Amino acid sequence: MRKFKILSALLCYPDEGLRAAIPEIAAAIAADLPPAQDAKLHPLILALADDDLFDLQADYVDLFDRGRRMSLHLFEHVHGESRDRGQAMVDLAQVYEQAGLLLAPGELPDYLPLFLEFLSTRPKAEAAGYLADITPILTSMHAAAQARDTRYAAIFATLLQIAGAATVAVAPVAREAEELEALDAEWEESVVKFGPGEDLSGCSPDRMRTRLRAAGRDARPAART
Repeated sequence: MRKFKILSALLCYPDEGLRAAIPEIAAAIAADLPPAQDAKLHPLILALADDDLFDLQADYVDLFDRGRRMSLHLFEHVHGESRDRGQAMVDLAQVYEQAGLLLAPGELPDYLPLFLEFLSTRPKAEAAGYLADITPILTSMHAAAQARDTRYAAIFATLLQIAGAATVAVAPVAREAEELEALDAEWEESVVKFGPGEDLSGCSPDRMRTRLRAAGRDARPAART
Protein backbone atom coordinates (compact mmCIF):
# COMPACT_ATOMS: atom_id res chain seq x y z
CA MET A 1 0.00 0.00 0.00
CA ARG A 2 1.93 2.96 -1.34
CA LYS A 3 0.15 5.53 0.83
CA PHE A 4 1.99 4.26 3.92
CA LYS A 5 5.32 4.63 2.13
CA ILE A 6 4.36 8.20 1.15
CA LEU A 7 3.50 9.16 4.73
CA SER A 8 6.66 7.44 5.96
CA ALA A 9 8.76 9.61 3.67
CA LEU A 10 7.05 12.80 4.84
CA LEU A 11 7.84 11.93 8.48
CA CYS A 12 11.56 11.55 7.80
CA TYR A 13 14.15 14.18 8.67
CA PRO A 14 14.03 16.87 5.97
CA ASP A 15 17.21 16.84 3.91
CA GLU A 16 18.21 17.42 0.31
CA GLY A 17 17.15 13.90 -0.62
CA LEU A 18 13.62 14.41 0.71
CA ARG A 19 13.40 17.81 -0.96
CA ALA A 20 14.42 16.32 -4.30
CA ALA A 21 11.70 13.67 -3.95
CA ILE A 22 8.90 16.12 -3.13
CA PRO A 23 7.54 16.39 -6.73
CA GLU A 24 7.28 12.60 -6.91
CA ILE A 25 5.73 12.42 -3.43
CA ALA A 26 3.20 15.13 -4.31
CA ALA A 27 2.20 13.24 -7.46
CA ALA A 28 1.82 10.00 -5.48
CA ILE A 29 -0.35 11.73 -2.86
CA ALA A 30 -2.63 13.09 -5.58
CA ALA A 31 -2.90 9.62 -7.13
CA ASP A 32 -3.29 7.51 -3.98
CA LEU A 33 -5.14 9.66 -1.43
CA PRO A 34 -8.61 11.25 -1.52
CA PRO A 35 -8.70 14.96 -2.46
CA ALA A 36 -9.54 15.99 1.12
CA GLN A 37 -6.43 14.27 2.49
CA ASP A 38 -4.34 15.64 -0.37
CA ALA A 39 -5.50 19.16 0.54
CA LYS A 40 -4.59 18.69 4.21
CA LEU A 41 -1.09 17.55 3.34
CA HIS A 42 -0.53 20.29 0.75
CA PRO A 43 0.81 22.95 3.19
CA LEU A 44 3.44 20.49 4.46
CA ILE A 45 4.40 19.57 0.91
CA LEU A 46 4.82 23.25 0.00
CA ALA A 47 6.91 23.91 3.10
CA LEU A 48 9.20 20.94 2.44
CA ALA A 49 9.64 22.10 -1.15
CA ASP A 50 10.15 25.83 -0.60
CA ASP A 51 11.08 26.75 2.99
CA ASP A 52 14.65 27.23 4.14
CA LEU A 53 16.07 23.75 4.73
CA PHE A 54 17.92 24.69 7.91
CA ASP A 55 14.71 26.13 9.37
CA LEU A 56 12.84 22.96 8.44
CA GLN A 57 15.47 20.83 10.12
CA ALA A 58 15.49 22.94 13.27
CA ASP A 59 11.69 22.82 13.50
CA TYR A 60 11.73 19.04 12.96
CA VAL A 61 14.22 18.47 15.78
CA ASP A 62 12.30 20.79 18.09
CA LEU A 63 9.05 18.98 17.33
CA PHE A 64 10.06 15.32 17.38
CA ASP A 65 13.28 15.10 19.41
CA ARG A 66 12.64 17.27 22.47
CA GLY A 67 9.96 15.38 24.35
CA ARG A 68 8.12 12.09 24.53
CA ARG A 69 4.68 13.31 23.46
CA MET A 70 5.86 13.78 19.86
CA SER A 71 8.50 11.05 19.81
CA LEU A 72 8.51 9.06 16.58
CA HIS A 73 9.53 5.94 18.51
CA LEU A 74 6.36 3.99 19.22
CA PHE A 75 7.54 2.04 22.25
CA GLU A 76 8.65 5.22 23.97
CA HIS A 77 4.94 6.05 24.20
CA VAL A 78 4.13 2.56 25.51
CA HIS A 79 7.06 1.70 27.77
CA GLY A 80 8.99 4.92 28.32
CA GLU A 81 12.48 3.95 29.46
CA SER A 82 11.42 0.76 31.23
CA ARG A 83 13.21 -2.50 30.49
CA ASP A 84 10.10 -3.85 28.74
CA ARG A 85 10.98 -1.63 25.79
CA GLY A 86 14.07 -3.69 24.94
CA GLN A 87 12.15 -6.94 24.60
CA ALA A 88 9.42 -5.17 22.64
CA MET A 89 12.12 -3.98 20.21
CA VAL A 90 13.33 -7.55 19.77
CA ASP A 91 9.79 -8.79 19.12
CA LEU A 92 9.12 -6.14 16.51
CA ALA A 93 12.47 -6.67 14.78
CA GLN A 94 11.64 -10.37 14.49
CA VAL A 95 8.24 -9.55 12.99
CA TYR A 96 10.02 -7.42 10.38
CA GLU A 97 12.55 -10.15 9.68
CA GLN A 98 9.83 -12.77 9.23
CA ALA A 99 8.19 -10.41 6.71
CA GLY A 100 11.47 -9.96 4.82
CA LEU A 101 12.25 -6.45 6.05
CA LEU A 102 15.81 -6.30 7.37
CA LEU A 103 16.95 -3.43 9.56
CA ALA A 104 20.02 -1.38 8.75
CA PRO A 105 22.72 -1.20 11.45
CA GLY A 106 21.63 1.15 14.22
CA GLU A 107 18.03 1.30 12.96
CA LEU A 108 15.41 1.08 15.73
CA PRO A 109 12.38 -1.04 14.81
CA ASP A 110 9.82 1.15 16.61
CA TYR A 111 10.65 4.24 14.52
CA LEU A 112 7.28 5.29 13.07
CA PRO A 113 8.51 5.97 9.49
CA LEU A 114 10.02 2.47 9.45
CA PHE A 115 6.82 0.97 10.88
CA LEU A 116 4.83 2.67 8.09
CA GLU A 117 7.27 1.34 5.51
CA PHE A 118 6.63 -2.13 6.95
CA LEU A 119 2.86 -1.58 6.63
CA SER A 120 3.34 -0.66 2.98
CA THR A 121 4.58 -4.21 2.33
CA ARG A 122 1.70 -6.02 4.07
CA PRO A 123 -1.70 -7.11 2.73
CA LYS A 124 -4.44 -4.56 3.29
CA ALA A 125 -6.20 -6.39 6.14
CA GLU A 126 -2.96 -7.09 8.00
CA ALA A 127 -1.78 -3.49 7.61
CA ALA A 128 -5.14 -2.25 8.88
CA GLY A 129 -4.80 -4.42 11.99
CA TYR A 130 -1.35 -3.10 12.82
CA LEU A 131 -2.49 0.47 12.20
CA ALA A 132 -5.45 -0.01 14.54
CA ASP A 133 -3.03 -1.17 17.25
CA ILE A 134 -1.21 2.18 17.26
CA THR A 135 -4.32 4.36 16.94
CA PRO A 136 -4.09 5.56 20.59
CA ILE A 137 -0.51 6.72 19.96
CA LEU A 138 -1.50 8.46 16.72
CA THR A 139 -4.44 10.15 18.45
CA SER A 140 -2.18 11.52 21.16
CA MET A 141 0.41 12.68 18.65
CA HIS A 142 -2.24 14.32 16.48
CA ALA A 143 -3.54 16.30 19.45
CA ALA A 144 -0.02 17.33 20.44
CA ALA A 145 0.81 18.33 16.87
CA GLN A 146 -2.32 20.48 16.63
CA ALA A 147 -1.46 22.16 19.93
CA ARG A 148 1.97 22.93 18.49
CA ASP A 149 0.30 24.32 15.33
CA THR A 150 2.58 22.28 13.07
CA ARG A 151 1.87 21.21 9.51
CA TYR A 152 2.89 17.68 10.49
CA ALA A 153 -0.49 17.33 12.21
CA ALA A 154 -1.91 16.52 8.77
CA ILE A 155 0.10 13.30 8.62
CA PHE A 156 -1.38 12.00 11.87
CA ALA A 157 -4.86 13.10 10.81
CA THR A 158 -4.44 11.20 7.55
CA LEU A 159 -3.28 8.04 9.32
CA LEU A 160 -6.24 8.23 11.71
CA GLN A 161 -8.62 8.65 8.77
CA ILE A 162 -7.08 5.63 7.04
CA ALA A 163 -7.59 3.70 10.29
CA GLY A 164 -11.22 4.82 10.43
CA ALA A 165 -10.62 6.59 13.74
CA ALA A 166 -12.18 9.89 14.71
CA THR A 167 -10.05 13.00 14.82
CA VAL A 168 -10.61 15.71 17.41
CA ALA A 169 -9.80 19.33 16.68
CA VAL A 170 -7.40 20.85 19.20
CA ALA A 171 -6.75 24.58 19.14
CA PRO A 172 -3.11 25.70 18.95
CA VAL A 173 -1.74 26.69 22.34
CA ALA A 174 1.00 29.24 22.80
CA ARG A 175 3.33 27.81 25.42
CA GLU A 176 6.62 28.84 26.88
CA ALA A 177 9.49 26.36 26.71
CA GLU A 178 9.20 25.69 30.45
CA GLU A 179 5.53 24.73 30.08
CA LEU A 180 6.34 22.32 27.25
CA GLU A 181 9.05 20.73 29.36
CA ALA A 182 6.57 20.35 32.22
CA LEU A 183 4.09 18.63 29.92
CA ASP A 184 6.76 16.23 28.73
CA ALA A 185 7.79 15.54 32.32
CA GLU A 186 4.17 14.68 33.15
CA TRP A 187 4.01 12.39 30.13
CA GLU A 188 7.17 10.59 31.24
CA GLU A 189 5.40 9.58 34.45
CA SER A 190 2.83 7.65 32.41
CA VAL A 191 4.83 4.54 31.60
CA VAL A 192 2.60 1.55 30.95
CA LYS A 193 2.95 -1.43 33.29
CA PHE A 194 1.58 -4.77 32.15
CA GLY A 195 -0.72 -6.50 34.60
CA PRO A 196 -0.92 -10.18 35.55
CA GLY A 197 -2.66 -12.70 33.35
CA GLU A 198 -1.17 -11.54 30.04
CA ASP A 199 0.74 -14.13 28.05
CA LEU A 200 3.82 -12.25 26.92
CA SER A 201 6.01 -15.31 26.57
CA GLY A 202 7.69 -16.09 23.27
CA CYS A 203 8.34 -13.81 20.28
CA SER A 204 5.44 -13.43 17.88
CA PRO A 205 3.33 -10.81 16.10
CA ASP A 206 0.61 -11.34 18.72
CA ARG A 207 3.01 -10.52 21.54
CA MET A 208 4.26 -7.42 19.75
CA ARG A 209 0.71 -6.27 19.03
CA THR A 210 -0.19 -6.75 22.70
CA ARG A 211 2.60 -4.33 23.56
CA LEU A 212 1.40 -1.81 20.99
CA ARG A 213 -2.19 -2.00 22.17
CA ALA A 214 -1.02 -1.25 25.70
CA ALA A 215 -0.67 2.35 24.58
CA GLY A 216 -4.44 2.66 24.82
CA ARG A 217 -4.48 2.06 28.56
CA ASP A 218 -4.54 4.82 31.11
CA ALA A 219 -1.20 4.47 32.86
CA ARG A 220 -1.63 7.36 35.27
CA PRO A 221 -2.09 6.34 38.90
CA ALA A 222 -5.58 6.67 40.29
CA ALA A 223 -6.24 9.84 42.21
CA ARG A 224 -6.05 9.40 45.96
CA THR A 225 -9.03 10.31 48.07
